[in-house]
Amino acid sequence: MGKEEAAEAECNEKIKGGFRAASFVFVFVLFENMAFVANLVSLVLYFYLEMHFDIPSSANTLTNLMGSTFLLTIVGAFVSDTFLNRYSTCLIFGTLEVLSLVLMTIQAHDHKLQPSPCNRTSCVEGGIAVMLYTSLCLMALGTGGVKGALPSLGADQFDQKDPKEAKALASYFNFLLFSTTVGSGVGVTVIVWVSTNKGWWWGFLICSIVTGIGFVVLAVGKPFYRIQAPEQSPIVRIAQVFVVSFKNRRMTLPDTPDALYETNEKESVSQEQKLSHTKQFRCLDKAAILGEDAKPISWAVCTVTQVEEVKVLTRMMPIIGSTIILNTCMAQLQTFSVQQGNRMNRFLGSFEVPASSIPVIPLLFLSILLPIYEFIFVPFARKITRHPSGITQLQRVGVGLVLSALSMAIAALVEVKRRNQSIKNPLKPISLFWLSFQYGIFGIADMFTLVGLLEFFYKEAPACMRSLSTSFTWISLSLGYFLSGVLIDIINMVTQKVAPSRKGWLFGQDLDQNQLDLFYWFLAILSCLNFANYLYWASWYKYKTDEPKNEPIPESGSGTPFLKEESTGSVDAVCSTNRTLCVT
Repeated sequence: MGKEEAAEAECNEKIKGGFRAASFVFVFVLFENMAFVANLVSLVLYFYLEMHFDIPSSANTLTNLMGSTFLLTIVGAFVSDTFLNRYSTCLIFGTLEVLSLVLMTIQAHDHKLQPSPCNRTSCVEGGIAVMLYTSLCLMALGTGGVKGALPSLGADQFDQKDPKEAKALASYFNFLLFSTTVGSGVGVTVIVWVSTNKGWWWGFLICSIVTGIGFVVLAVGKPFYRIQAPEQSPIVRIAQVFVVSFKNRRMTLPDTPDALYETNEKESVSQEQKLSHTKQFRCLDKAAILGEDAKPISWAVCTVTQVEEVKVLTRMMPIIGSTIILNTCMAQLQTFSVQQGNRMNRFLGSFEVPASSIPVIPLLFLSILLPIYEFIFVPFARKITRHPSGITQLQRVGVGLVLSALSMAIAALVEVKRRNQSIKNPLKPISLFWLSFQYGIFGIADMFTLVGLLEFFYKEAPACMRSLSTSFTWISLSLGYFLSGVLIDIINMVTQKVAPSRKGWLFGQDLDQNQLDLFYWFLAILSCLNFANYLYWASWYKYKTDEPKNEPIPESGSGTPFLKEESTGSVDAVCSTNRTLCVT
């Protein structure tokens, strides 16, 4: 009877996962991003027109909101890796996300809950401020928690050890972005149009409804998911390596890595493969020194695999840092570019396009380019590189960084044309669709960078840290948004002192009196310098899957992973024994 039950359980396990399970994630992403992206591009006008912030304050409020949202993805990632599974984490934090949208709907509907115009940078105060910032905090926590766990939940449906599923995993991230693109397209057109023409509360109400529908769809797919149970806290495992290596700092490393502590197959209940030793960050190897007469217990010694997990995460840090500037550029397209569009000719024939809907242009590009990339470019590239994704993840990120710099340069040229025409004849502004150049190029950059980062952090991470690792993508976004606010303040502070007018580049209510084009040029130059920095770190990075099992590793990556083909043989390090693959 026991054998029959085991066979039935194995059979049930095989029918789970794959694209059938991931399809529920795709549908959820489509609905959730209708609301999220609609708010992302329109809240800057809501803060400006309804909450009566000035231009810099409305831009900074939105970038701080987005920065907080993406920073809090680490909370969702930590909870899903440690206490709850990724499925449950999404539903719990999703409740907070829906609640925040309901509160925003109520405030936008009741004029008593909105401030009166004033001459200050912000007119929000008292109970109105409490309600507004409560809803924004709930939105940041709820949305961040969901985004911290969701990409890994979908990716868990594919087994990297199966060659067919490894290719499917590479396609999963492309389809994830495609679902995001379709949902975002509906959000920035339909929902934004409703918000700006029928009332902001109608837009928030629709956002509440579609987000709720998305979570219902996600919940319905539970019988089809491969749900990975939470394991030992990844934060604790990381801390153990640093603490033990510090304790053993005076010890001498053995001549060969074989003398370092590692569990063998007989001692380990789990049958996972171990991570092989590398010579990068040799100081951390001291955590794997087992002293004489010492017992192999936690906080006394770490395994080589555990040390290598920390090395992998450490090698990722410069990659995260190299993508922050790109996300700072993205923040401008969701703030200042929307305000530019509000001052331009927004008519398409007799139809007036909402300024917040201009991001639909890169979304249209993505909707067309993603299928071409997935079904034409990737199969062609696979024949040449033998890589499941066509090109490596770091190559994709590099392409995105170059395009983001180009986008900012074009944005500067378009702003000069817009401002000159607006000053010359305010009644005949240039067309809104001049912004399509910077939006279109940055949309392509986002296609390469976002998918490349998500796939990179998921594949390279130890199995029990994948939510935490994929959250690095969102942390980079977060830091980019926060840096945007800091740069705006610094630019204003410096230029107020040196400009003949004694006004900053980005100051006050009148965009025509600002020097937004100079700010865009500053970001373009900064992006070029950042790309040079990225090339160094991408060449230095050593892919986890490139490391041979029994061969010595050079002191530093002797190859150039940014340019070379990545091995397809994935080695998954699982953090604890008694791993449960499916929780039904």
